[in-house]
Amino acid sequence: MRDIIVGIIGIAMVTTFLGIMLWWVKALPLIIIVVFVLCLLIYDFVQTLRFGESGPGR
Repeated sequence: MRDIIVGIIGIAMVTTFLGIMLWWVKALPLIIIVVFVLCLLIYDFVQTLRFGESGPGR
């Protein structure tokens, strides 16, 4: 439960920071990069919740 709460707070803080940055710098390449990074962040968060820090077993 602690990982979920801390992860959501961290994602919210990063999203807020990047959202403010995008508000001031409205450039299409930057928007694409930020959206891609946020998708990777959420993907990694879900994978960490699902499999733990060690990742999926091989």
